Amino acid sequence: MSTQPAPAPLLIACALGIEQFALRAGDRGGAGGPVTVLRTGMGPAAAERSVTRMLADPALRDAAVLATGFCAGLAPGMHPGDLVVAEETRDPRGTTACVGTELLVKELGRAVPGRTVHTGPLTGSDHVVRGHERSDLRATGAIAADMESAATLLSAVRAGERPVAAVRVVVDAPEHELVRIGTVRGGISAFRVLRSVLPAFFEWHRSLLLPRR
Repeated sequence: MSTQPAPAPLLIACALGIEQFALRAGDRGGAGGPVTVLRTGMGPAAAERSVTRMLADPALRDAAVLATGFCAGLAPGMHPGDLVVAEETRDPRGTTACVGTELLVKELGRAVPGRTVHTGPLTGSDHVVRGHERSDLRATGAIAADMESAATLLSAVRAGERPVAAVRVVVDAPEHELVRIGTVRGGISAFRVLRSVLPAFFEWHRSLLLPRR
C-alpha cells in the first residue's frame, strides 16, 4: 500500500508576544499541514537566529515561511489596521522575492473584509521607524517597514529553497504615529486585524501543496 508524503509544514514567524497571542487567539484550524507559530524576539538579529535554529530541525526542514506582525506604514493615506502584503523584502544584505502575493491579497480580502490591502516592497530596519525616516524610506519605493521580515525571509531561503511571504498589519502611519502598541486605538485596531488573518495564511499554504500543472 502506497502512502502519501506528509504535507509540508508552515512556519509563521512574529517578533512580539502580543503578535503571537493575536495569532493564537485567531487559530481555528484549517491549515494544509503542520503549523508552528514562532516568536523570534525583536530585531533582525533575533529573527535570524530564531528562524535559522527552527529550520535546522528535520521536521521543519522543508517548511514554507511566512513573516507577520505589525509594521510602520510609509505611504501617506495609510491607516492603522491596513494590511501590507510584501512583493519582496529588503535590507542591506539583499532582497528576497515573495511567493503567492496575489493569492494572499485575495484571501485577506475574504478574511478581513473592508480592510485596505497594500502591496509593494517591505523594507527592514534595525530600529523603530519614526518621523522623517518614513519619507526617506518611502523614497526608496518601500511602502512599509519593520524590523524582522527581511531577516526572517533571507534566513529562510538561505537555509534551503522554500516558499516565503510576508504579511504585516499597519500599526502606525505618517498621520497616525503610535507611541506604544495597545495603548491607543491604532494598536487595538491592528491587534484585531492580526487576530483575523490566519485563514488567509492557511489558504496560501494549501495552495503550495497543490500539484503543479
